[in-house]
Amino acid sequence: MRRGRPVKSQIRQNIIEILNVIGKAYGYQIHKIYNEIFPQCTREVVYYNLRRGVALQEFKIDEIKLERGEYSWGNVVEKKYYTLGKNAKPKGDARVKEYFEKQKHTSKPKKTGKRAKK
Repeated sequence: MRRGRPVKSQIRQNIIEILNVIGKAYGYQIHKIYNEIFPQCTREVVYYNLRRGVALQEFKIDEIKLERGEYSWGNVVEKKYYTLGKNAKPKGDARVKEYFEKQKHTSKPKKTGKRAKK
């Protein structure tokens, strides 16, 4: 019998299902989506599973962007964008597909900034 923690993780599998549908996302974005679909988990748990998934080649870091803004910790934020890696095995979770289908149908049209003429 193998010792230590099991390699598989349900949280990591759920993240694989999310990335399988949206393709590419950064950590906080994945965390927000995860908590809307699945039972709540902390941001740290999602970030841990993203790092662990990169080590297991279930995820890969597609790009790292530095964005400027006014944040409580400073004026720069680093966003790591993740995609599926070669060892990811998506199963096609219906909850994830249903969530994104609802998002498509409930998205509001963009405002153009022009007032409608009467």
